Amino acid sequence: MSDAFTIRDFETVEEYRGCVALQEETWGAGFSESVSPAIQKVAQILGGVAAGAYDAEGKLVGFVFGMTGLRGGEVVHWADMLAVRAGTRDAGLGRRLKAYQREKMLGLGIDRMFWTFDPLQSRNAHLNITKLGAVVREYVPDMYGDTDSPLHRGIGTDRFVALWLMGSARVVERLGDGPDAPFGGALGVRAARALRGASPALAPAGTDTDGAGQHPRPGDPDLGLADDAVSVVIPSDVVRLMADDTGLAVAWRVATRAALAHYMARGYEVREFDRGTTVSRYVLVRGE
Repeated sequence: MSDAFTIRDFETVEEYRGCVALQEETWGAGFSESVSPAIQKVAQILGGVAAGAYDAEGKLVGFVFGMTGLRGGEVVHWADMLAVRAGTRDAGLGRRLKAYQREKMLGLGIDRMFWTFDPLQSRNAHLNITKLGAVVREYVPDMYGDTDSPLHRGIGTDRFVALWLMGSARVVERLGDGPDAPFGGALGVRAARALRGASPALAPAGTDTDGAGQHPRPGDPDLGLADDAVSVVIPSDVVRLMADDTGLAVAWRVATRAALAHYMARGYEVREFDRGTTVSRYVLVRGE
């Protein structure tokens, strides 16, 4: 259970170095874009966050790192990295790390937080949208270019830019698991209603029978919809898909990029996420 962990700011050189080691464990040995101990320390001095989650034996099992600065003339926080060690995931620790980060920022009078995540990663989408209540208004193709992380495996680094309005009723409700908030992996009342009313901008087109894993295939994006809400499907396990069939993973990237970038450029925002066994769905709604 996540209650068994203690979350606190890094304080010693050894703790900062432990964070670097966990970064390499997560993104690959020798990961060239890891955040050094010096940058972690400077970020803390300038109102950022560099904090770890420790188990009962004092072992680092997760961390969160972010920087505070100006965006569009407003002081905001950019959450750059979050990782939880394999074997400790799905215990709510990622959510607790974000809640810790949120409390630190609200204490400084900052109410907007941004971060990026891969639109094809259903685990991250479930945490960020369903559990935390973030929305997405920006899609950036190949944001980080080619990297040396094995997690990216040649499918590009397209990213959503998540917006977390930390003091909003939506976020408070999601963090509190209110009656309309998604919890336990299920959609809440409002989210389910939004999904039912969303027209498919991208749907699955059957199953690939040639690859090793019998994965779903993307259909052709429908870019002519003018509905108040549209849905875009993604494979639920893109990590296994990339390992089994890189070509099919690239096809999903191309199809989802076409649909998501098109509708978001026209004022839609990602509001909900329905995580399924084989495929999952984003719900995009015209921005308010």
